Amino acid sequence: MFLSTISLLRGTIMGMLLLLPCCMVFAQEVLFENHHLQPVLVNMSVTDIDGKKAVRVSRDTATKGSDLPTFVRLNNTDGFRNGTIEVMLLSRLLPTAGAYARGFVGLAFRINKDNSKFESIYIRPTNGRAEDQVRRNHSTQYFSYPDYPFDRLRKEAEGKYESYADMGLNEWIKMKIVVKDAQAKLYLNDNLQPVLIVNDLKLGTDNSGAIGLWVDGGTDAFFRDIKVAKEP
Repeated sequence: MFLSTISLLRGTIMGMLLLLPCCMVFAQEVLFENHHLQPVLVNMSVTDIDGKKAVRVSRDTATKGSDLPTFVRLNNTDGFRNGTIEVMLLSRLLPTAGAYARGFVGLAFRINKDNSKFESIYIRPTNGRAEDQVRRNHSTQYFSYPDYPFDRLRKEAEGKYESYADMGLNEWIKMKIVVKDAQAKLYLNDNLQPVLIVNDLKLGTDNSGAIGLWVDGGTDAFFRDIKVAKEP
């Protein structure tokens, strides 16, 4: 009787775990630059690169698809609605990267509690200096999870949510995103003018949440000098 009860409880618990959505899978927090980091569907470590500490991030190989909640969540940034996010990032291709890989790396913001909704802007470093002009025009990208992945936005409003910017693999790039209500502006490498302006963030003006260090398939990414400044 006692063993039967234990087996029943074990089966119930396993069944409940299997029902949890993938985006709710968490791992233990790590402290880096006064930020509380928690990987979500990614591999994460703190490492040395170019003489400085950085967070190394790659997507979990079991995760399929694109434009998903694959990021390191900064748990101490909950409540971010408006403000400025800055980070130094560097992207490489993993040895196992497929032909589709572009070094996808960027930031997620206004991430809700269970990681099921967020906004994101990222870059494709391999596109920045491609010989194909169409690829160059796809160097930066906005998407909104879960309803507006890049391919839907490209189909419904081609050219509106992506742009050209000079960039390359294996080089440090300063990314800054300024968020104000329904607008987000992307700045790269201290340029005074934004390389991408999104005037209609799909989750609306009233959403708030955490910041995430975002990657997609085939990317070996490094992040450091993370700064978040909230505004009303």
